[in-house]
Amino acid sequence: MATILAHIKIRDGHEATFEALAKQLYEETHANEDNVVSYQYWRGSEPSTYYTLLAFADYNSFLVHQTSEHHDDVGKGLSAAIEHMKLEWVDPIEGASPFPRTTSQELPADATDTDRSTAATYAAVIADWWHSHRDS
Repeated sequence: MATILAHIKIRDGHEATFEALAKQLYEETHANEDNVVSYQYWRGSEPSTYYTLLAFADYNSFLVHQTSEHHDDVGKGLSAAIEHMKLEWVDPIEGASPFPRTTSQELPADATDTDRSTAATYAAVIADWWHSHRDS
């Protein structure tokens, strides 16, 4: 599993554009990707702040999402609206979330240069302290 919480700050005045593009990416992701477990957008309590919760069956499925044609097409508009974004890898607490553990994964032998570049940019960060708090 690969689960990420994206913290997003939108440029002032770009909220409507961001929300329209988020809806489009949500729809296309769920319609075109078999290994998406959860993909949701949320408004934050502070003006122009948003969150995205992304969960994929595995890390390579997350990379498929990041390199998909629909993500690339919509992503260009999102990039223009986003002032700042921080991706935070998160790990579910067993028994308090239906998601499996967040884990890293080797790229397949036939990974493309785009896959390798995307994996370098969005490397899974598995916090050391998670191991001591995970159930067996």
